[in-house]
Amino acid sequence: MLILWQCNLTMWAVMKKAILSLILLINITACSTSSTGRNQVALYSDSELSHMGATSFEQMKKEIPISNHTEVNAFVGCVANAITSNVPKSVHQGAWEVVVFDSEQINAFALPGGKIGVYTGILNVTEDQHQLAAIMGHEVGHVLERHSNERLSANKLSNVGLMVATIALGASDVEDKGLWMAGLGIGIQYGLIMPYSRAHESEADIVGQDLMAHSGFDPRASVKLWQNMSKLSKDTPPEFMSTHPANETRIKQLSEHLPISLPYYQQASAQGKVNHCVKPKVIPAPKKVESKSK
Repeated sequence: MLILWQCNLTMWAVMKKAILSLILLINITACSTSSTGRNQVALYSDSELSHMGATSFEQMKKEIPISNHTEVNAFVGCVANAITSNVPKSVHQGAWEVVVFDSEQINAFALPGGKIGVYTGILNVTEDQHQLAAIMGHEVGHVLERHSNERLSANKLSNVGLMVATIALGASDVEDKGLWMAGLGIGIQYGLIMPYSRAHESEADIVGQDLMAHSGFDPRASVKLWQNMSKLSKDTPPEFMSTHPANETRIKQLSEHLPISLPYYQQASAQGKVNHCVKPKVIPAPKKVESKSK
């Protein structure tokens, strides 16, 4: 029992050293800040991220059916044009490519390089143009704040941390090193990478709310949207084990930010930024795709 206790202490010291090394690496490379003042890790260039985004988008267009419904595409395109017209040219030069994927998934995304994807499934949750703008503003917010760069950079640095731990474990005499490495991986996932993702989501919520308001959409719709999402959520994991903040957390943060974003909307309306993006009365169900026989 004493030997096992000593081994556990030794392994904990090794793991702690590895994790601290990883955190030190991140602190050293955090040489930029987001618009909200949060330190950022950015190891990739904008051109690299744009290339990755374009490549991923092309692959998705090959693998996921694309909606050709005229009214649906017009609705999504109308909201997207209003949102992206307020994105700085330094983020993306030229027009944004917007694709509506014919899928029941409740999802949407934006990628570096001026790419936006909206799944038809999310149109059944968003009640109007304002709620779709909340979704789209949030997704474009990820691009504005270079979150893809941070996620890729964090993954690279976590691999460095695991490498340090592997070397340290290789020099030790403790048994079951594979089990300890698995434990270290979980520790990194839930102790560092996962909260990092929640920070991104919360930041994109706030940045997206401001963006939709500047674009002439009512920011109060973002709160209503997440109230709708909360009703749909079932068997959601605890916030600590999730890459997204809990719905209640998002609703609270967005509500608290309204005194800042609402004047943006009022100013945009006074300047004539009034949108008339009409949601189709019926969102067609995704067409069933027959599986190809081998």
